[in-house]
Amino acid sequence: MRFAAGVEYDGSGFSGWQRQAGARTVQDCLEAALSRVADHPVRVVTAGRTDAGVHACAQVVHFDSPRDRGERGWMRGATSNLPEDVAVLWVRRVPEDFHARFSALERCYRYLILNRPVRPTYLARRVTWIYRPLALGPMREAAAHLVGRHDFSAYRAQGCQARTPVRELRRLEVWRRGDLVGIEACANAFLHHMVRNIAGVLIAVGAGERPPVWSREVLEGRQRALGGVTAPPDGLYLAAVRYPECYRLPAPAGGCGTGVPWRETDTEGLR
Repeated sequence: MRFAAGVEYDGSGFSGWQRQAGARTVQDCLEAALSRVADHPVRVVTAGRTDAGVHACAQVVHFDSPRDRGERGWMRGATSNLPEDVAVLWVRRVPEDFHARFSALERCYRYLILNRPVRPTYLARRVTWIYRPLALGPMREAAAHLVGRHDFSAYRAQGCQARTPVRELRRLEVWRRGDLVGIEACANAFLHHMVRNIAGVLIAVGAGERPPVWSREVLEGRQRALGGVTAPPDGLYLAAVRYPECYRLPAPAGGCGTGVPWRETDTEGLR
């Protein structure tokens, strides 16, 4: 039987999602917990690997098992065997053709910035702190240049192993609520460090270091060296993964990162 699961985690204490020798990873913790419930070794396939320090409130995985523990049994059993910084939110039995990565239609990330003169306390490692005032108008203008289907070579890590740098960025929005600035990006798929590199460019524009047109100039240059600083991982959250409705997976829960709720349009059609 094949099962899909929704997973939430605080990435601060992990060396990323993917299993690594001698490192604490989310994949290792989750597979160990599921294996205890199944009473046999379980391997998971994820919708998207996250880097060290990156969080998730709507990661999706699939795994196979001949054991029928019930959807609630899988969820409660796995979570009870996980450390406090990881939780399984739901488990659903799915058809054998479901694949957490290849069945996904769209992925959405949220990048949160605390924009104030004083550093964060309880939000440390959960937001990126920028003390310089950020202007939303220029950031939004810069973001508009990146929406669409493009070669994002200049916005991916130099070591990115994706076969093609072409991605369709379907939505890139910037908003402010008090001292919190959010960047929301949705695409068919993302390249390694793509969201953090986009955030780095938008932050530079918002701080007045570069004009809004710079985001397009970086894009057209197709060289990572032109793209400025990669933003820190602290404020980045995997916020949603969208699948065909035929799989009937739960929509992302309200609130992703520091309790900031989704707007109604954010979860529309994400089942």
